[in-house]
Amino acid sequence: MKFTGNAGFTHGQSDKIGVLITNLGTPQAPTKAALKPYLKEFLSDPRVVEVPRLIWWFILNGVILNIRPKRSAEAYASVWSEQGSPLMVHTKAQAEALAKRCATEFGDNVVVEFAMRYGEPSVSGTIDRMLSQGVRKLLVLPLYPQYSASTVASTFDAVAHDFVKRRWLPDFRFVSHYHDRPDYIQAVADKIQQHWQHYGRADKLILSYHGVPKRYLDSGDPYHCECHKTSRLIAEALGLDKSEYMTTFQSRFGREEWLKPYTDETLKGLPAEGVKSVQVVCPGFSADCLETIEEIGEENRDYFMEAGGERYEYIPALNSEPEHINMLFGLIKENLHGWQVSDNNAQREQLARELGSKQ
Repeated sequence: MKFTGNAGFTHGQSDKIGVLITNLGTPQAPTKAALKPYLKEFLSDPRVVEVPRLIWWFILNGVILNIRPKRSAEAYASVWSEQGSPLMVHTKAQAEALAKRCATEFGDNVVVEFAMRYGEPSVSGTIDRMLSQGVRKLLVLPLYPQYSASTVASTFDAVAHDFVKRRWLPDFRFVSHYHDRPDYIQAVADKIQQHWQHYGRADKLILSYHGVPKRYLDSGDPYHCECHKTSRLIAEALGLDKSEYMTTFQSRFGREEWLKPYTDETLKGLPAEGVKSVQVVCPGFSADCLETIEEIGEENRDYFMEAGGERYEYIPALNSEPEHINMLFGLIKENLHGWQVSDNNAQREQLARELGSKQ
């Protein structure tokens, strides 16, 4: 096997610390042609779909990729802007804001980039670009507050797969979750409070998280428990009792049982129970995307209103708002603790040249 070196390396190059934030990913365009390779990469990940590979290959390539791209493209088209997909726009803005904070705090010693687990910019391509800039210590922060093997562990897999091919590995740190950080909880609670100040409160607050198959929980994945802990802490910060909020799970796919209660079925049933107004927030999403804007903001609104609801409001994600950036920067700063680099390697370069190096 041929191992990859660091492009552009010289002994006089300044060493850097790298911060890589990641999110799920997005197609390059809201079209069937762009959705097919994106969905194939996403749904081929064994962390996402834990089904025997041969069986799943036939299902994916024979059925799903012939049906779902067109449907998904229509949904993406409804949320696409001139700047691109919402997830790309918000993640880029988050990275730029964090880069400014790091520059203020650490000067030129810290490089901040973002990557997508599926699609572009890829994890491997971004790591390659960071290492070529002199990154010798790398912190990876997946923007998933709650840990799940299907998201966080999959991101680790992508990083590890890249490292397997490299000759020179950086020092490495990885953030696996931050579901109960006080500043994260407070940021979400403050976002809800701000909404209440403008629009008043509804009969019930729904905290909706992306679902996963129930068997993942049965196999030991802590995601379900971390979601409920996040909800409980947010409710405590808001002073809510158990009757005033609910935790639900959205975006299920396929026929098997997923984490319950389901968001869509819950919203269809609440009006019959006398709940005529709801506000929905998605604390598991660090940035607004298809699943929050279209699925929660539009599709589930229709379910609730058609069932007899009278008022439905989606409370947007934290995105690149200052309180969110402050929280993420605090998380980054904690995880960089103790790391130092030399920004002047003139002596190393001189010694290398004396030993015959041309770099």
